[in-house]
Amino acid sequence: MAYIGREPVYGAFEKQSITPDSSTTTFTLNHVVGSSSSILVSLAGVVQEPEVAYNLSGGGTNIVFASAPTSGDTCYVIFLGIAFDNGTLISTGTITSQTDLGGAPATGDSLLLFDTDASALKEMTIANLFTSPAITSPTITTGTVATSLDLNGSTLILDADADTTITAGTTDDQIDIKIANTNHLQVKSSSGDTVLKPMVDAKDIIIQQFDGNELVKFDDGSGVGFTSFTRAALHPEATLTDASTISWDVGTSPVAKVTITDNRTLGAGTNAQTGQFVSLLVIQDGTGSRTLSFNAVYEFKDDTAPTLTTTASKGDLFVFRYNGSKFLEVGRNQNLTLS
Repeated sequence: MAYIGREPVYGAFEKQSITPDSSTTTFTLNHVVGSSSSILVSLAGVVQEPEVAYNLSGGGTNIVFASAPTSGDTCYVIFLGIAFDNGTLISTGTITSQTDLGGAPATGDSLLLFDTDASALKEMTIANLFTSPAITSPTITTGTVATSLDLNGSTLILDADADTTITAGTTDDQIDIKIANTNHLQVKSSSGDTVLKPMVDAKDIIIQQFDGNELVKFDDGSGVGFTSFTRAALHPEATLTDASTISWDVGTSPVAKVTITDNRTLGAGTNAQTGQFVSLLVIQDGTGSRTLSFNAVYEFKDDTAPTLTTTASKGDLFVFRYNGSKFLEVGRNQNLTLS
């Protein structure tokens, strides 16, 4: 019949005949439909009930009967409506014509996405989008990751030509750092200790200042390594507490001084390392004539302990080397004027 105004694009109820064979339950539809109620199904002259006698599959592309229609029975489908291609509903202009958000989305904001499992558009909140993200090949140009980013052993590429990377290593609990496509540094734990291991043989480790001047160089030395310092390497002088028996932790205070205000005994040095050099400056107070006895762990020439300078405010300097059991005197300088 004629229409007043624009003729509808789809205005007929199309019919599709189906040929039963007593075994097939699934048949392909001529049109994609949105739900089982969008078609009228007649089998052997009886209208079939949707969701009971039949259902849809394949996103509305197939009809599936609860039981195979009998061969010879008349079966047909009337399309009351067909699924509209919603791909035409959202065009580039639909998005680009909108006002820019102008900042990071809030956790309550939503995105529209297509669920391939359900073959339908779904809403997803920003909060759900960034919950334990599984990113296979991420390229992050700006912004931050609110929660942890699990790389799960994958390589983190740091530069444009992909030759500088950080990897979790070939074994668990290990970090490998590659620069210019060469493995340079490995970080791992060994019995609770942190190990920094250079991965290029016969090369040095150099620590520089911002201006490029070298501060410390760990020289490989062709297998006989040594460390060089281009600035003074020192331990700040520590002041020991004056007491009847003076305690000296040579591990934390290898360079120390103490002003004695009475006759004292120097206790055995603690936390020493074999081969370590330590020094102690003993200073008389303003009265002077104080004496100092040494623990047996301190060894002097001819097994004779030194006698301190008795002059008030003067100092005696002693240098020892620890051999694993005793502090061996290396040298002394006494009766020193300190100011």
